[in-house]
Amino acid sequence: MTFKEKLRLDKFIITSEVGPPKGISLDKILEEIGPIKDRIDAVNVTDLQSSVMRMGSFAASIILKKHGFEPIFQMACRDRNRLALQSDALSAAAFGIENILALTGDHPSLGDHPQAKPVFDLDSVQLIEALRTLEKGVDSNGNKLVGQAPKFCVGAVVNPGADPLEPEIIKMEKKLEAGAEFFQTQAVFDIKVFEAFLKSCAYLKAKVFAGIVLLKSEKMARYMNDNVPGVSVPEEIVKEMAGAQDKKAKCIEISVRLIKELKGMCGGIHIMPIGFYSAVGPILDAI
Repeated sequence: MTFKEKLRLDKFIITSEVGPPKGISLDKILEEIGPIKDRIDAVNVTDLQSSVMRMGSFAASIILKKHGFEPIFQMACRDRNRLALQSDALSAAAFGIENILALTGDHPSLGDHPQAKPVFDLDSVQLIEALRTLEKGVDSNGNKLVGQAPKFCVGAVVNPGADPLEPEIIKMEKKLEAGAEFFQTQAVFDIKVFEAFLKSCAYLKAKVFAGIVLLKSEKMARYMNDNVPGVSVPEEIVKEMAGAQDKKAKCIEISVRLIKELKGMCGGIHIMPIGFYSAVGPILDAI
């Protein structure tokens, strides 16, 4: 059963995430995530996450698919104009990669090539519209495609901790109207904040997967509080990490606790290991 079919059945979804390396080999990552292959519904492949140059999401998605994973190909508008975005989408479909997560993307100034020129020809809403147009057998300028039209399962992102929240809900509504089928959220650490978000967007009846970032340390938690808009790690969780002798065990404990609270509230969970792949299996065991 494909990821798209599971969405249609309203199955509780569990996805995880892979950040391609700054190099040409996925062997180490494949070894680490191998044990969870049949335990997750799909795996996101990040697209130059945090504007850091590394292996592309497209190439990594192809490799993961060859190894039995169902990839979600992340596409950021930051680095491609509308020609390249549509071309990459067609290329992905040619390799049987149909799941795409549409992102606007972080500005290059935040990454390891701050002198890079951003593109942002389209935003995430317009990218979703372009993907849906390709499915009709034409490109975004109305030119006909040759042969079979692609089929996509298109997702988007949302930040439940945005302040103010209303503009985020408006963007979410626009993404749904453009054709988004599911939403993966920014990291959730505060259950009450997430509850308020769900209440605000309940009228949209959207499939929302709560994002779980695996904390490695107190320092990481404080960094997220200071530098990631819309993410708030409660002080009690920061103190838990600070006092833990076994950081990995505490990370797993906190993640499991959050997931158990969130499971009855939303349509799925999106686990973001940030390289901490060995912790995902024990989390799945516990939930």
